[in-house]
Amino acid sequence: MLQITDLRKRFGDKVALDGVGFTVRPGEMFGFVGANGAGKTTTMRIAMGVLRADSGSVTWQNAPVGPGERRRFGYMPEERGLYQKMRVAEQIEYFGRLHGLSQSRAATATAELLERLSLTERRGDAVEALSLGNQQRVQLAVALVHDPEVLILDEPFSGLDPIAVDALAGVLQERRAGGVPVVFSSHQLDLVERLCDAVGIISAGRMVASGAVAELRSAGNNLLRVVVRGAVPGWADGLPGTLTTEGDASVLVTGHRDDQEILRRAVNAGRLEHFGVERPSLTEIFKEATA
Repeated sequence: MLQITDLRKRFGDKVALDGVGFTVRPGEMFGFVGANGAGKTTTMRIAMGVLRADSGSVTWQNAPVGPGERRRFGYMPEERGLYQKMRVAEQIEYFGRLHGLSQSRAATATAELLERLSLTERRGDAVEALSLGNQQRVQLAVALVHDPEVLILDEPFSGLDPIAVDALAGVLQERRAGGVPVVFSSHQLDLVERLCDAVGIISAGRMVASGAVAELRSAGNNLLRVVVRGAVPGWADGLPGTLTTEGDASVLVTGHRDDQEILRRAVNAGRLEHFGVERPSLTEIFKEATA
C-alpha cells in the first residue's frame, strides 16, 4: 500500500502543499486531479524523492520510502526525460540497466514492451524522429522496463490521440490487474472516471475530495433529467432547473424533488422519452469541489 500523509511544502511565501494525503492500495488505479498549479506535480516529485517535503511522509508497505524503495517504482515525469538522440530500444535497455537489470534481462524486457506498445518497427529510430504519441509510449516503456511495484505517472495522457490513449490505458490496466498500485494525474476527467477506482481532487495545495469514484458520485447532488420529444411550448414554465433543446427534444435538468408534478406535466407535454435521477459526473463533482 502506498500512503501519502499530511505533506506540506512551501516555496518562499507560496504554500504549495497544505496537508496533502491519500492512499493507493495494491491493484488500485488512483486518479489525481486538479487545476494547473494545484500541487499535483509537487506531490509526485516528493513521492519520488525529487523534492523534499517540509513535513509529512510517504510510505510503501508501511515503511518509509527511501532510495532503495524508489528504485522499485516506475515514474513518468510531466517533463519527459528521454534522450532525443538515442535509439528507442537502446534507451529502454539503458534505463533497465540503471534500475539494476542484467543486460539479458533488460533486452528481454525491452523486446516485450516494444511489442506490447506497438513500437517494434521503431526500435532503431532516434526518439526525436517519433511522433508525440510514440514518444509517450517510449516514456511509459522506460517507466515499466524494470517491472515496478508502484507506478507514479504525471499527465501520461497529455496531448495523445484516442488510439494512443487506449494503448497506454490498456497497459496500465494490465499492471493494475497484476496488483500494482497506479497513480496518475490528468486533466481529462472523463478518462479518470472511466479508468480509476478512486480519485483525489486537489485545489490550491489542499485535498478537497478523495475516495472511490462510485462513492463520490453517489454522495453528490443527484439531478432529475427529463426528456420530452415534441413538447408543447412552455410546458416547463415555472419549474426550477435548466431547460435546453436538443433537436426536437426538450430537456429539463433539475434538483427539484416534486417529481410527480414534473412527471405529470412532462407526460401531458409530449412523448416522454426519459425520466430519471442521474448521478453527477466526475467533472461536475470537480467543479463543485473546487468552486
